[in-house]
Amino acid sequence: MTTNPLVPVQAIEHEDSTAAKRARPRPTFEEITAWILISALILYVMYAHLVTALVGGLALYLILDRLTLSFSKRMPHAAARPLALVLVSLVTGGAMIGGTMLAISFLRLHADNIPAMMTKMADILQSTRTWLGGFGSQIIPEVLTDAEMLKAGLVVWLKEHATTLQVAGGTFSVGFVRMIMGMLLAVLVFFRHVTHQDEELRGSLARAMAQKVDRFAHAFSSIATAQLKVSSLNTLVTALYLVSLPLFGKHLPFVTTLIVITFICGFVPVLGNLVSNTIIVILSLGVSVGTAVASLIFLIVSHKLQYILSSRIVGEHVDSQAWEILLAIILGEAAFGVAGVVMAPIVYAFAKRELHDRGLV
Repeated sequence: MTTNPLVPVQAIEHEDSTAAKRARPRPTFEEITAWILISALILYVMYAHLVTALVGGLALYLILDRLTLSFSKRMPHAAARPLALVLVSLVTGGAMIGGTMLAISFLRLHADNIPAMMTKMADILQSTRTWLGGFGSQIIPEVLTDAEMLKAGLVVWLKEHATTLQVAGGTFSVGFVRMIMGMLLAVLVFFRHVTHQDEELRGSLARAMAQKVDRFAHAFSSIATAQLKVSSLNTLVTALYLVSLPLFGKHLPFVTTLIVITFICGFVPVLGNLVSNTIIVILSLGVSVGTAVASLIFLIVSHKLQYILSSRIVGEHVDSQAWEILLAIILGEAAFGVAGVVMAPIVYAFAKRELHDRGLV
């Protein structure tokens, strides 16, 4: 330490502590190799469309692992693992059966609402087109003002794009099968028999890889938890708006159907919100122009706020600013499409923690 009286002792100690924090051991060859392998695997998952398998497998493994840790506090570890799997299987099976029954019940009770809603939307667009005069004819196609023409146009579009829809359906089916395979792989990994001696016999590269995989899983857990909060918030806010309209004397038709459509469309990034918002605004236009404007403003503002809030929630879980997560999502979507939107926050959280541990960020 210097004896210069012009330099405060506190400043010197602060500099020493900062230097100590930044002093990190150089990464070993095994750690660098692990980074390269993990990066290559992530890129392969993106290009080979294995994101559903990765997400399904990681989600199931983390749920089983958390339940096992909780049960192990009250019973032997050997019994906790099978119990966790049985509980998850029962809950998942019950949720699937319950969801199917609810869907069937909804379709039976509200099946007529979809055609009626389409007819109502067509009537609203027709009256709006007439009210706007020549300008309305330019911005609202005639096919949208007649429910029967709209249905016929939809049938023609489906026939013309049958091949594309078939490919999309095949892609969805393959993705679902891969997700199931990823979940089965997660169960096998979860029940692997690893002893303390096996851990000691691991090579240095295997230990480095295990550490990186564990950190990637932790990043996935943080992002998934945050995204669940965001999805629930989106559905809740829209539902509250639709339910509260009658308090102001504005009765929007098909409220229950709209809430279900909003929930289902919420699983489709960007396009889903656009579809549900368009339906809500058109039906609001049938009540009054003011209601339509209010709905449009509310939906735009709420979704913008939710977009920022979602980035903030995710950022808090991974110790990042909202703009960082937004930038990662934008770059991921530009490079890999929907898969990039899903993976970008996870990869960014993982990479930032690795850099932070090296004192680089």
